[in-house]
Amino acid sequence: MAYDEGLAQLLRDDLADEVGISEKKMFGGLCFMLNGHMLCGVNAKGMMFRVGKAREAEARAIDGAGPMQFTGRPMGGMIDVTEQAFVDDERRAQWLQLAMANARALPPK
Repeated sequence: MAYDEGLAQLLRDDLADEVGISEKKMFGGLCFMLNGHMLCGVNAKGMMFRVGKAREAEARAIDGAGPMQFTGRPMGGMIDVTEQAFVDDERRAQWLQLAMANARALPPK
């Protein structure tokens, strides 16, 4: 099952003016990277953001977010979001800013 191209396009539009953004197919979906570090993505099962452990509680406090359980266990620093929340521009922007702050804090690749 493929990811929803419309949801991927929302992220493309959000990230259009950012320098250092790339796309990479992985995990059966599409991930968006900032300077080689994962920011967010879409797959057949939903949408996710890599916000980092330091920002995870803040990200999960936004309505529509939960722990990412890609392997059946929670993955620290990553969140899943519902489609209803993902298509809300304001909430998506909040998660995206947290993910970008996380990626910018990581050492260069």
